[in-house]
Amino acid sequence: MSKQIKDMIIRDYKVRMEGFQDAAIVSLRGVNGLDTTKLRTALRAKQIKMTTVRNQLAKQAFKGTGLSALEPLLEGSSVVVYGGQSVVELSRELVAILATMPTVEIKGAVLDGTVFKGRKGVEELSKFPTRVEALGQAVGILLGPGRKLLAQIKGPGAGIAGIIKAIETKLEKGEAIARTA
Repeated sequence: MSKQIKDMIIRDYKVRMEGFQDAAIVSLRGVNGLDTTKLRTALRAKQIKMTTVRNQLAKQAFKGTGLSALEPLLEGSSVVVYGGQSVVELSRELVAILATMPTVEIKGAVLDGTVFKGRKGVEELSKFPTRVEALGQAVGILLGPGRKLLAQIKGPGAGIAGIIKAIETKLEKGEAIARTA
């Protein structure tokens, strides 16, 4: 393959994966065309893309990006899986879909420069919270003490308001207010 063709392929990889810092690598060796189409269709429904890559050209394209951590995984047949809301969502989809396709080999994934190798690593990654879930948990942790403080402040005030309301209704009915000792 000529240098010009290789440069075109590298540019294509860079354009396709521009803006993606996290991805997974799978191998489709031994998977027939129908299963590959089913896999691609299922992932496309979640805005997840698959690109079959030439390993050496992908390594050159990934240099200086978040995907450079994938270099050790780029051996043999390699397909880069990227897109979706996050690599955690992507790994959840891969684990779920590939349970029905055991011939697909999950080589690993990268999240913020951390490589998760093999099927076990991707399964571990799939148990992480997504960005939205993590933000929700953080907000819940931050709001928890505020709710407790508000309840502590509101509790005695609500009790006093209840007593005042009871006195008011008794006075409106013309009843005497008994003093307790």
